[in-house]
Amino acid sequence: MSGNEHEAPKKLNSLRTAFGNEIELEADDGSVEVYDIKAEFQLGDRIYAALQSDPMRGEEDVELFRVVQVGGEPQLENIEDDEEWEAASEAYDDLLFSTDERP
Repeated sequence: MSGNEHEAPKKLNSLRTAFGNEIELEADDGSVEVYDIKAEFQLGDRIYAALQSDPMRGEEDVELFRVVQVGGEPQLENIEDDEEWEAASEAYDDLLFSTDERP
C-alpha cells in the first residue's frame, strides 16, 4: 500500500505557451496537418502531449508524443516503446477522469 505504484500525471502548458492551442505537424510526405493540443502532462521525469486532428475528433482519438526541450523550445518525439506509450496513454486517461482535482 505504498501509493507510488500509479503516479498521478501533472498538467503542464509549455506547448500552449510556445504555440497556442494548435500545432502544425509535417508528415513524411511533406503534407502539414493541424492538431489541437488536448493535454500536456508530466509523468515521472518525462513530458507527454496528447494531440488531436480534425479527422480524429469524431472518434475521440488522440496521438501521444513525448515532449523534449531543444534549445529552450519544446519539440515532439514519437514514442517508440510500447510500455512507455501504454503508461502515457493511461496517464492521459487519468487526466480525463480527474477533472475534480485542480491544483
